[in-house]
Amino acid sequence: MAAIALEKLSEHVGVEVRDVDVDRLLNDDDLPEACLDALEEHGVLLFRELHAGDEAQVAFCRRLGDLVRFPSYRIPEVMEISFDPSNPNAEYFASNDYWHIDGSLDDIPAKAGVLSAHVVAEAGGETEFASTYAAYDALTGEEKERYAGMRAVHTFEAVQRKSYPDPTPEQRAEWARRPAREHPLVWEHRSGRHSLVFGPTIEKFVGMGVDESQELLAEITRRATTPDKVLRHSWTIGDLVIWDNRGLVHRACEFDRTKPRRMHRTTLAGDEAIK
Repeated sequence: MAAIALEKLSEHVGVEVRDVDVDRLLNDDDLPEACLDALEEHGVLLFRELHAGDEAQVAFCRRLGDLVRFPSYRIPEVMEISFDPSNPNAEYFASNDYWHIDGSLDDIPAKAGVLSAHVVAEAGGETEFASTYAAYDALTGEEKERYAGMRAVHTFEAVQRKSYPDPTPEQRAEWARRPAREHPLVWEHRSGRHSLVFGPTIEKFVGMGVDESQELLAEITRRATTPDKVLRHSWTIGDLVIWDNRGLVHRACEFDRTKPRRMHRTTLAGDEAIK
């Protein structure tokens, strides 16, 4: 079939895919490669009001690559993101408010995330995306040289303390069971591109104190996510978004967590370690 029709959503990141319905999602043999190529170039693909449903979402994602499983959910390939107390991961979703990549505490981070809207917030609850490729490209030559040798220690406690600054002993024990990871600040991808690896899981940079590290992290984050560099998506029920987890940071915008909001996420397993 013909190449997909794309409409740019912002200067630095994101396109809307204009000519794909659920039938084509499942049956067009050329679509997976076209989507992966567009994802590499643009970072975010929006399928507006697609209404794919869980089964179709999973089936399409399997055409894109291997999937991460979440055994505690009804469909193991679909994590339901909501603050409903019955959700087994509800206490951890508050950290989604901070700019992050998925899997910074894993050996190999996710390749891409796929999110569909099933219940949207009455106000707020948008998702924002910013390119970490663009963040690297915007550095000065001196900064690129400096950052090339820097490494950061990522911990689960670092991000959870932002939501729970006075944790219980049980929380601290749970956090301590998650292993720390050390990653370079600059990710040299096998494609030859470079991106910055940053987010709230960074406890400190190797060779720096915690306070100095957090000041640097805040500066890197601020510069990478100025409004002109950010795509903010306001959700409508049925929207489906795919993002390049290896070349973006993302976050959820503020909303009333006592009110319903339910997103369904499928995760494409990574195949490239941060190095």
